[in-house]
Amino acid sequence: MNEDKKKTVLSGIRPTGPAHLGNYAGAMRNWLRLQDKYNCFYSIVTWHALSSEYQDSKTIRENTFEMAVDLLSIGLDPEKCVLFIQSEVKEHAELHLLLSMITPLAWVERVPTFKDMQKELADRDLNTYGYLGYPVLQTADILIYRADIVPVGEDQAAHLELAREITRRFNRLFGEVFPEPQMLLTETPWLAGTDGRKMSKSFGNAVYLKDDPAEVREKISTMVTDTRRKRRSDPGEPEDCPAYTLHRAFVDQAKREELARECRKAGVGCLECKAVVIESLLRELEPYRQRRAALEKDPGRVWTILEEGNRRAREAARKTMQDVRAAIGF
Repeated sequence: MNEDKKKTVLSGIRPTGPAHLGNYAGAMRNWLRLQDKYNCFYSIVTWHALSSEYQDSKTIRENTFEMAVDLLSIGLDPEKCVLFIQSEVKEHAELHLLLSMITPLAWVERVPTFKDMQKELADRDLNTYGYLGYPVLQTADILIYRADIVPVGEDQAAHLELAREITRRFNRLFGEVFPEPQMLLTETPWLAGTDGRKMSKSFGNAVYLKDDPAEVREKISTMVTDTRRKRRSDPGEPEDCPAYTLHRAFVDQAKREELARECRKAGVGCLECKAVVIESLLRELEPYRQRRAALEKDPGRVWTILEEGNRRAREAARKTMQDVRAAIGF
């Protein structure tokens, strides 16, 4: 396929700590598949991290490195995709400023995740202009590379719909500068954490990619399950079991369906069921562990890959901003 005819994908991940299984199943594993088919720009979104972590901003650089190691360790190939740091491409900020001039306040205020995240991160003051404008910066992230496709989870669908509205408004005002980005929903909408809630660093319920096998076994073995199953002889319902979200993500369909049938008639216990997903997960993550061990010994290589990605991202972003300034009349 001619490189110029490939569609462009943009996706980003916040460096707020090590990657967990929810990040991996919901986004990162999908990035691997996409890098072979599209022109992919994958951003470690440091400014988005700052919007919630501004009171402890010194952790962002370290977390950026950790996230880059995780992404390279799962198999992202810098020869196939552009892996870069958002705040090293200043054009994101310029386009964000310009888009903020044309975005009605009511559009931003109605995005449900603003209030949802205020509840989830109640220990932090998120009543800031920057946090309210998070979806507009996200729109700039997408449009600066003229992305055709944006892979998102269901919780980010409202953000992308806002991005599409802003794109249409910009094009009406200044001419057809940007393609309207299309949504690609993730195959794994969400993954339960050890306490049954959505897996999140903030909830302290995450299983991390970098956890050693013993930690993975311990966390998943003690994970909450279907409350119907108080005894081994009680039948359960897999669709109501938090641990079964891991089976959907990491166990092949035939085995998963077999376990579901057995669960419904109490033919298999929760610990037996969990053992299957643990072994399947550890097998899948073994190549990651090997790559990560090598990269941790060579941090210079990680920063070199990021700097080259920053350069390639800047080159694309500068071309877009030339067209944006011309369209506006600057």
